[in-house]
Amino acid sequence: MTAGVDLGVPATRAIRSDEDVVRVRQLVRTTAVAAKLSLVDQTKLVTAASELARNTLIYGGGGTAEVTTVEDGRRRGVRIVFVDQGPGIPDIDLALTDGYTTGGGLGLGLSGARRLVDEFDIWTAVGAGTRITVTKWSR
Repeated sequence: MTAGVDLGVPATRAIRSDEDVVRVRQLVRTTAVAAKLSLVDQTKLVTAASELARNTLIYGGGGTAEVTTVEDGRRRGVRIVFVDQGPGIPDIDLALTDGYTTGGGLGLGLSGARRLVDEFDIWTAVGAGTRITVTKWSR
């Protein structure tokens, strides 16, 4: 579970189209710059957010992304919560395995996103959707 104190009002974006995925990426980049993440960490976070937003759209049938700046007393970061009401993930361990895919991709989406962020939390239930929370902290 992620720790930290929210520093502002979260910005929530609907994810219903490819254009929404782009808007989420832009919001994450703007928030990461404001949180003073390094360029490398901004890029890692935007890449992870792009993958997770796309998964929310494709596999979850759409949903939301909530982006907020957080602080844990000595550093700032950006937290993003992706939520969908899709079919859920039947086997999380398998879904997080490099190379596993239910689509036509490389199977690096969830596992790759997990490697790009500092904190990664996933909740899912078959028939009830998925909630993924990621946090990237400044160095």
